[in-house]
Amino acid sequence: MPDKAFQDFYPEDFSHCYGCGKSNEHGHHLKSHWDGETTVARFTPQPYYTGGVPGNVYGGLIASLLDCHGAASAAAAACKAEGREMGSAPPMRFVTASLKVDYLRPTPIDAELEVRGEIVEVKARKVTVNLSLTAHGEVCARGHMVAVRLPDAAAKKP
Repeated sequence: MPDKAFQDFYPEDFSHCYGCGKSNEHGHHLKSHWDGETTVARFTPQPYYTGGVPGNVYGGLIASLLDCHGAASAAAAACKAEGREMGSAPPMRFVTASLKVDYLRPTPIDAELEVRGEIVEVKARKVTVNLSLTAHGEVCARGHMVAVRLPDAAAKKP
């Protein structure tokens, strides 16, 4: 994997996200990278992420990981489609317009979680991403995201 994650290229003004912001001391600090034509991020849950079933992760964490990895994947795919480097000006930021999550099986808390994104479609203002979350090699959740690009003006300081 490359040294810098997609999130490492976010400008400081956009680095406070709970899921992936490097400037949020309480956040997940999720890091996404290209892995061939797909994207990948890994996360090891702490015991306090427990769900209602002992030994398993709560569903909100799963949705959060899919959400942040999907938005970062959308930004990377849009940059790639435009022939731009991540981090080039103006910054390209995406937010979630729609996220559907299917929980397929309980997600164990004692495993490194792998989140993968497959870029389905890249348009001028939106990117569609299929997502999966696995633990111990088994798919525990799938997601489908539509991410929309923030206007360039929104990425500038007021």
